[in-house]
Amino acid sequence: MAPSPPPPAASGAQYAHQFLNTALSQRGPSALPYAEDVKWLIRNHLVALADAFPSLRPRAALFTHNDGRAAHLLQADGTIPMTHAGHLYNLPAVIWLPEPYPRAPPLVFLSPTRDMLIKPNHPLVDRSGLVAGAPYLRSWVFPSSNLLDLARSLSHLFGLDPPLFTRSAPPNPNPPPPTSSMTPAPAPSPRPPPSEAAMYAPRPYRFPASPQLAARPPPTEDPSEVFKRNAIAKLVDTAYADAAALRTTREAEVEALFAVQAELRGRGVHVSDGVRRITEEKEALERRLLDVMGATNVIETWVAENRKGTADDDAEADSAIQPADTLSRQMLECTATDLALEDAIYALDKAVQEGSVPFDGYLRSVRALAREQFFQRVLGTKVNQAQQQAQVARMAARAPPQYAS
Repeated sequence: MAPSPPPPAASGAQYAHQFLNTALSQRGPSALPYAEDVKWLIRNHLVALADAFPSLRPRAALFTHNDGRAAHLLQADGTIPMTHAGHLYNLPAVIWLPEPYPRAPPLVFLSPTRDMLIKPNHPLVDRSGLVAGAPYLRSWVFPSSNLLDLARSLSHLFGLDPPLFTRSAPPNPNPPPPTSSMTPAPAPSPRPPPSEAAMYAPRPYRFPASPQLAARPPPTEDPSEVFKRNAIAKLVDTAYADAAALRTTREAEVEALFAVQAELRGRGVHVSDGVRRITEEKEALERRLLDVMGATNVIETWVAENRKGTADDDAEADSAIQPADTLSRQMLECTATDLALEDAIYALDKAVQEGSVPFDGYLRSVRALAREQFFQRVLGTKVNQAQQQAQVARMAARAPPQYAS
């Protein structure tokens, strides 16, 4: 815990500004593992700490987690001043900023030198030097908690109960013989040599006092240089804040574009499905159109062939429709005769109602027509049965051999 003169506050703050602006603006593989939206807050915390405690300077170093992972993290390395028994002491300490900082508290380690020991069973510091029991760390709240208040709290608590003390150096078992020619004093009675535990037994709470620095007038600085340095620092701060705000805006725009892209991809799937269905429907309609065109060609061919036989205006109407076979012709004649007899009977009914035909003549005519109509209907029934039998025979002839029997 040998005290060392801290750097001036202005140079410490200026160094913190320059270092953090460079370290936190790096991108790619060399970028520090902190979230972009809190880098500006981390910078402000470390700058405020370096301004109030110039001995705690920010820097980047390799930190190894308990699970073996290693990462380059920011730290504030130096000493934390404390006042105990009216004397000022500097405790060597390192404040690490883990990846989730400032949403999670920092890690504070005391790094005692060779002549220092950690006080056993200290309420705030464990054997490894980790400051785990500090109330400010246990009650860390984002975003109000910060490094400056943490350092002030630790300085006050360490002053009440110092966590480090010095150990006495072991006595020299073989002191050099005196070179004086004077008569030696009688030798004292021999004492047993001190044990190893007694040689290294620590003296509790013994601190070397910090030397008082000689008072000297503060160095005078050129006002133009001070104004220039302050203007540059303010310009850098403004540029960094504008860059962070612009980055936040661009990230929001990119997120919105990603959302639009996802929506367009979904709509593209629906459009592709609709195009596929329309294509299938088009192909089905084209097939139906081909069928209709084929049927139209058949009808047009039939009409053209049948118009050749009706070119003569004197052709009879009965010759326009020809039965397919003899049974069809006979069925046509029976049906026509039946309908003609039905019309004749209807005409006789009208005539007898009007009195144009005598009743006796009406009965004789109706009896003769009804008899003839009966014969025609019987003949038509027989012809119909013959047609059905012929159709069954044709179907049996077209059936496969395994169904013919």
